Parts: sequence; C-alpha cells; structure tokens
Amino acid sequence: MSTSAAVFRLVFNVPESHLAACKRAVFATGAGRYPTGNYTECCWTALGTGQFRPGDGTNPHIGSTGELEQVPEVRVETPCVGEDVVRKAVEALKA
Repeated sequence: MSTSAAVFRLVFNVPESHLAACKRAVFATGAGRYPTGNYTECCWTALGTGQFRPGDGTNPHIGSTGELEQVPEVRVETPCVGEDVVRKAVEALKA
C-alpha cells in the first residue's frame, strides 16, 4: 500500500490586480510544492477574459445586474499535495 499523499491541482481565476496577493495566500498554506518538496511556489498562469452576467438579487463588485460583463483575468493552476493542503488553499482564497 502506498503512503504518499494525493496530488491535487487547484485552479482559480483572479483579476490581475489581485494576483500577487492570492498567490501569496495560497502558497502560505503549502500549495505550490511538488511532492518531493524541492520546488516551492510552483504555478502556471495564463491571461484570459472572464465573462459573467450578474443575476437578480446580486450586488456585483464589477458590472451591473443583468448586464453581460467581460473582464481581463489570470488563470492560475498550482499543485497541492494532500487533501488538507488543498482545503486550506481554498479557504485562503475565500478569505
């Protein structure tokens, strides 16, 4: 039986203005390490355009209710070794 922890890939989109803060928060939880631990703060990023339409009863930070919005975003993918790490990384993004 293997005793190695599962490796998850956390993927999130973030405005470029918040990229550095989000990566710091996620990496502080232990995300971004390869299983051997010799590499840290590893991630892959790509620029793109996010699209959404805020529905009724929303209070959007960007855009207006009912109107289609497109904003530049960065897609980030980072490895998380172990379920505990990925859960902590997700909580860090929610904070």
